[in-house]
This record gives sequence, structure tokens and C-alpha cells, in this order.
Amino acid sequence: MWQAFEAERAALLPYAGRFDGFHAVPAAVSSTCLVRFDNNRYSVTASALGRPVEVRAYAERVEIRQDGRIVGEHARGFGRNQTVFDPWHYVPVLARKPGALRNGAPFKGWVLPAALDRIRRKFAGSADGDRQMVEILTAVLRDGLSAVEAACAEALREGVHSADVVLNILARQREPAAPVTILTPESLRLRHEPVADCARYDSLRRAP
Repeated sequence: MWQAFEAERAALLPYAGRFDGFHAVPAAVSSTCLVRFDNNRYSVTASALGRPVEVRAYAERVEIRQDGRIVGEHARGFGRNQTVFDPWHYVPVLARKPGALRNGAPFKGWVLPAALDRIRRKFAGSADGDRQMVEILTAVLRDGLSAVEAACAEALREGVHSADVVLNILARQREPAAPVTILTPESLRLRHEPVADCARYDSLRRAP
């Protein structure tokens, strides 16, 4: 085998990176935002519900697209009857069913960043804790995970953990920065400030 390899070495092409080929098949989205492929089920974002998708199966991952947009991406499962969830796909649904955050299948064992997890644990004993946590999680879809994580950390440093406080911090961060004050050089300052005097205009009209 080594002799055959040496004999063919000169004709071998240089390595150009991994082969990223895929097998594409059409699929339907179930009422639970799942797509079946190769005897397994993969979640997609809730906005994909009701319209067909394309499943692209790569060697190590499954990519699900709708109208050219990626609506789900997971490590490929090679077992049978496995269900692979991405909890973020179901966050929009939580607005209608906040209680699913505690017992819904997509959220079991969900590992959140440290500050978000601390706030979730503080909400555990609150009557409206699920609703408040859902409001914070929904903000991630708009502001991004890192911004919400930072807002949660800031709220905890201040000794509070309500959703209103976290959302207020995020709102302040979205406000545009105050404009920079430009100092006018002395050489450009007006010697005589303009005066709003219509009589001056009338005098110009009467001039010969």
C-alpha cells in the first residue's frame, strides 16, 4: 500500500479543507416545531411552523432551511427515535404558556449563562416568576444573549432581579449616545449675534 501511495503521490491534489457536501430532502414541520429526518426529530424556530422546509444533512450536522434562511441547526444524531431540541426555538411560544418553562420537554436540563441562571433560581419561589423569566428570555431574541446576560449581572449587583429592572437596563443601553459638544473656536465666534427684528427688513424695502 505504501509503494502504491508513493507511486501516486505526485498526482495527488493538495488538501483544500473539509468536504462540506450534504444530502438535501424536503420535510414538513410538525405542530410541535419538529422536523423528522432519518428516524430522528429536530426542532426549528416557531416562526417556521406551517410551511415546508429543506433538510440539509451533512456528515456531522443537520441544517434546516426555509426560504433560504436557517431555521434550525443541530449536531446530527445517528440513533433512532431521538428528539433534539434547541430551547431558544420555543421561547416565542412561552409568551402564551409561561408554565412550560418549568415542565416543557425542550427546557428540561437547559443550561443558561450564569447571571440568567441565578435570576431563574430567584424567580423559582415567586408567584409570577415564570412570566418574568419569559420576559427576560424573550428580550434575548431582540437584544442578544450577551446584552441580556450583562443586564442580568448588573441587576444582581444592585440587589434586584425583577424583569422590569432588567428590561429597563436594556432599554437604557439601546438609547443613542449623547451628541458630542463641539467647542467653537474663538476665531469663528460671532461678534454680533443675529437679532430677530422685522423693522430692519422694512427699512430695506423703503430704501431707494
